[in-house]
Amino acid sequence: MEKLVQLINSYRDDLIHQTQQLVRIKSLEEEAKPGMPFGEGVNAALEYALALAEEMGFTTTNLEGYAGFAEMGEGEETIGILGHLDVVPEGEGWCYPPYGAEIHDGKIFGRGTMDDKGPVVAALFAMKALKESQLPINKRIRIIFGTNEETGMKDMEYYLKKEKNPDMGFTPDGDFPVIYGEKGIQVFSLIKKWPKGHNPSAGIMIKSIQGGTRPNVVPDKCKAVLKAPKEDIIRLEALLESFVAKTGYKLSMIQDHSAVTIISEGISAHGSTPEKGHNAISQLLLFLGELHDCSGGIFDFIKMYNRNIAMEYNGESIGCGFEDDISGKLIFNVGVIDADEKHVDVKINVRYPITSSGKDVLAGISDALKDTGIELVLDEDSKPLYVPQEHTLIQSLMKVYREETGDSDAVPITIGGGTYARAMENIVAFGPLFPGEEETAHQKNEFISIENLLHITHIYGKALYHLASVK
Repeated sequence: MEKLVQLINSYRDDLIHQTQQLVRIKSLEEEAKPGMPFGEGVNAALEYALALAEEMGFTTTNLEGYAGFAEMGEGEETIGILGHLDVVPEGEGWCYPPYGAEIHDGKIFGRGTMDDKGPVVAALFAMKALKESQLPINKRIRIIFGTNEETGMKDMEYYLKKEKNPDMGFTPDGDFPVIYGEKGIQVFSLIKKWPKGHNPSAGIMIKSIQGGTRPNVVPDKCKAVLKAPKEDIIRLEALLESFVAKTGYKLSMIQDHSAVTIISEGISAHGSTPEKGHNAISQLLLFLGELHDCSGGIFDFIKMYNRNIAMEYNGESIGCGFEDDISGKLIFNVGVIDADEKHVDVKINVRYPITSSGKDVLAGISDALKDTGIELVLDEDSKPLYVPQEHTLIQSLMKVYREETGDSDAVPITIGGGTYARAMENIVAFGPLFPGEEETAHQKNEFISIENLLHITHIYGKALYHLASVK
């Protein structure tokens, strides 16, 4: 094992260099081209990773641009490492070029450094060290390079049509110590339509409500455009001032003749942790619900919303407040609203407990919305992931993690988010983020520290040895 450690330490400069080279490839999904189902940038990253693996002496395969893999060892069983080379858009506000892979203060900055290119390179060098150490293993080890994790996982759908699922393995696409359970994830819409002009309040009419960007993000902006006579605008202004004073919510009003725009500002957060944010849609609808003399059309929907959802994020009042001892409470996030004089469409992201089912969630909500005329439309349902803590995979990974970090009290965890492990059976997320560290994936100024890049390479090297040598 000492030889393995020495080899990984000797790779330090090359490990850094290859991570930088891969990060410099802008691997965003683009228009498909022949042999490049997700565009040129993603394909360039795949070809680079496969070429690097070949230089290390591994046998490689390119599955028509959908995915690729590199392999070592022999045996009937296969240990898999599942990593992805595609990235999310860089966004704005970076201190350093998002595809520059510059090093500052011991950190490599760039889109994909943490999610997932740095960890993929670390796993590849861990395989190289294990191969060159000549430590005895009795299983094959295969690193799978995915290309569509961020926008649909069609890469793994294709892979599994061509290749077998590894017997077990990990993805460096989550958190340490080990994620042994992930909640089920649903995205659905609450839709209600009514005839145009069916907004029969005495004076104030809601022309539109727009807010949010994606179902799995807590919205930090929402606005409503209202039309009202002058006397109602004065009343509306006083009501808003009173509401803000009472709640502390950040709402403001802009007047343009008979049109009024109410702007709601919240705090953005990931949909798996809505308690860390503040929902701009919910606080705006709570205010609009204060217009007690208004009814019909969208006002009836708003009343339902404030009665069954409001600022809750565990689904208690809308019939899906499920909970279990393994993964905790259901998580309910309202992410997007689109409403006008004819309809309202609210998109919701739910993370339901491991022991529950998507059917349970839909049945509970449907019952709560009975007789409201609101249509519940399911867009997607990703079932929970669960590998028992007693499983050899979990026990082996935890053993290595505790030894390598000195954290003897570390225990495996469950999460409300989703990792690449969902794409295959018997795969769990294992790093790269250490407990208590800043999460920079998908954020501006994403980075991985060089110290951690080397550290996870050691962890992955020893984990692969334990998994590939256990009888």
